[in-house]
Parts: sequence; C-alpha cells; structure tokens
Amino acid sequence: MKENGPVKLLLEVENLSVILPTARGDVHAVNNVSFVLAPGKTLGLVGESGCGKTMTAYSLMDLLPRNARVSEMTAIRFRGQNLVELPGVKLRQLLGQDIAMIFQDPMTSLNPVITIGRQITEVLCHHLKMDKRSARDRAVALLKRVGVPLAEHRFGQYPHQLSGGLRQRVAIAIALACEPHLLIADEPTTALDVTVQAEILDLIAQLQEENQMAMILISHDLDVVAGRTHETAVMYAGRIVEQAATHELYDNIYMPYTRALMDAIPRMADPPHTRLQTIGGHPPDLIDLPPGCRFAPRCPRAAQRCRHQEPTLKDINGQSHRVACWYPLNKR
Repeated sequence: MKENGPVKLLLEVENLSVILPTARGDVHAVNNVSFVLAPGKTLGLVGESGCGKTMTAYSLMDLLPRNARVSEMTAIRFRGQNLVELPGVKLRQLLGQDIAMIFQDPMTSLNPVITIGRQITEVLCHHLKMDKRSARDRAVALLKRVGVPLAEHRFGQYPHQLSGGLRQRVAIAIALACEPHLLIADEPTTALDVTVQAEILDLIAQLQEENQMAMILISHDLDVVAGRTHETAVMYAGRIVEQAATHELYDNIYMPYTRALMDAIPRMADPPHTRLQTIGGHPPDLIDLPPGCRFAPRCPRAAQRCRHQEPTLKDINGQSHRVACWYPLNKR
C-alpha cells in the first residue's frame, strides 16, 4: 500500500567528518559529507581509492578505528534515531539486524576457522533469538535463496572450500539473514568474473525489491553504478564533489573530476590499441590538504580562485544536482 504525503526518509547523514590521528598528523578521511536515503532506493558512492567511500560506510556501521574522532556536528539518523548518540548496547542491537554490510573481500570478512553455516546461525541466534534447529533451517534456506548449490552440504564447509563467487553469496546471506532495512555493499563484486558479477548484482537487486530494502552501493565501476542506483555521489579527498539523480548526473556532468573518471573508462567502440586515459597527478595528502579546491592541482580548468578558495557543494541552475566547483562544465 502506498503512503500519502512526502516520502519518509530511512537514513539522514549530516556533516559527517572523520579524523584519524597518526604519527605524521591528522588524516582528514571524511569531511562534511551529507546525504539522505529513502526505503527501497539505492545510493551509489564512487571515486578513486582513498577518497573516503569505505570510511563513510564504516562510520555508519560503527566500525571506525578506536582512535578515530567524529565531529560533534555529525548526525547519522536512522529512522529518526541519531546513531552517534545511541548507547552501545542499543547500537549493537541495531547494527547487523536493521543495518547490514557486505564487505569488499569475503575471504577476509568470513572467519576461516568457522563453518559458513555457523557464521550464519550465530547472527540469527544473536539478533533474532532463534534456537539452534530453527537457525540451521533458516541458514540453509538463506543459502538456497542466494543461489548456493547443495546448500545442506555447503552448510558444513569452511570459506576456503568455496569459490570466490560462492563466498560472496555466503557474505550476502549473512548480511541479509535478519532482513535489514539498509544494506551497505562495499565493492560486492570485486575480483569476480563478469558473469558472476552480473549474477551477484541481479541477486541483490531482487532481494532489495522483495524487502523494499535501501542500499548504499560503493564501487569503482561507474557502469555498474549507472545501471544499479537511483542517485550517485562522487567523492574526492574525503568530500562529495558532485551529487544528483544517477540519470541526471551521467547526462549532465559538471565537475571536472567526474568527467575525468568517466573519460578513464575503456570503451568497446574505441579502436584497438587506443591509449587509455588517466587522471594526471596524484590525490592530495589527507594530512596536508592543499588550500582551495582539493582537485585544483590536477584540474586543467583550475584558476587562481580554485587554488585559494574552497568551493561549497551547492545546487546548480536550481536543479537537485549539487556540485562543488567554481567553474563547472556544461553549465546551462
């Protein structure tokens, strides 16, 4: 049944900033990141390695290093509750049950000395208070649901006895065991071949539709994000530098960094031996950030203002398309 009135938001992230103290100085891993997510919708987070995508996800899952500092201005509201202020016991009840995460590498996120069946049943017994028999039956059903063949046999196997694709399916089964309302998928198809990658993404999409589950999809693959998300946020050096509905962002790119990411994608239509395009220079040192726009040292359009004054993320041309750039591309 459809609800009347405005869409209720499931997740609201406001001014998320994370600092990691090191011997060299403070690493500004995430800086003033804000976004919202409604039930059933998918947000894509894209950008180069080290831009803050995974650290943003870890902030939502309370998996930051112990010495990490989160800004006092940060608010992470899930169904109206600010997770930053939630007591530890209530937060642990929420995480894993209502909010779950598929980690980038299932070989490291799965415990190598515990059977996959036990790793699923422990989640069910802890969060849903199931007895062992009921948890086992549900775990087998989950393995079947995510496409693991011979589920009863696989239940007693260890992660190293499974292929990469099957391990990823097990990781999905664990994440979905309690039917969460929000799923965070951090590079869920890394190191998988193209066929298995499509199967995994189709599986997640199917389960998402069945449960009206919201999802944050973190990926380097811009083609995957284009076809699997409702909204896309591009991150650079800990900040969101461009954000819009996915179709709008891909049709009208304003941020030079986003354009450079798109241009770096190999195209099937290119002639053989076409030289791959790269983004010149290097990402900034997050301990010693440059003044002004953080992309300015690598941007061919950078002017004097870019090197001294940091642009804020704001709507462009009155659209719901936010850009942090003094001289945006294709401004209409």
